[in-house]
Amino acid sequence: MASVRKALWLSPQDYLDGELHSDIKHEYVAGYVYAMTGASEPHNLITGNLFAALHAHLRGKPCRVFINVMKVRTETAFYYPDIMVCCDPGDTEAYYKTCPALIIEVLSPTTERADTLEKRIAYQTLTSLQEYVLVVQERPEVNIYRRIVDGWELETLSAGDQVSLRSVDLQLPIELIYEDVL
Repeated sequence: MASVRKALWLSPQDYLDGELHSDIKHEYVAGYVYAMTGASEPHNLITGNLFAALHAHLRGKPCRVFINVMKVRTETAFYYPDIMVCCDPGDTEAYYKTCPALIIEVLSPTTERADTLEKRIAYQTLTSLQEYVLVVQERPEVNIYRRIVDGWELETLSAGDQVSLRSVDLQLPIELIYEDVL
């Protein structure tokens, strides 16, 4: 016999309060929460390589880099980006940020659709965001959505290319991103 359950709508504050005491992370979209799953070894290695490079590059500068446990708040959602860089000294919330300059997501087969569509659209509404970077997990490919005067441009990079993160003035060989992975 089939059963129907009504989904529970939460306010942003109820979500934040619940997330403080939860054993697992949840993303929040328009009043509804979605449990997050774990990540694969390649996903973790790529994320770690990017975090290490950004952290070393930003040491002593006003920007701060966060890795997958700091939320970003958009108009209707809270997401946990894989990596986020914030440079706005007024962005002082303890459990989420609202003014990132750079967001990076490492694509996996289960997150690729949401990261390339839903999250990209939501992130691009953040006026502070200068670059949204999608890193393909299975092959050396990096897609950078970069804010320009009248919208966004897309740059696609592959093996042998230099990845230019203009928002934080960092150049990386793509091979560094995939070190110990491919």
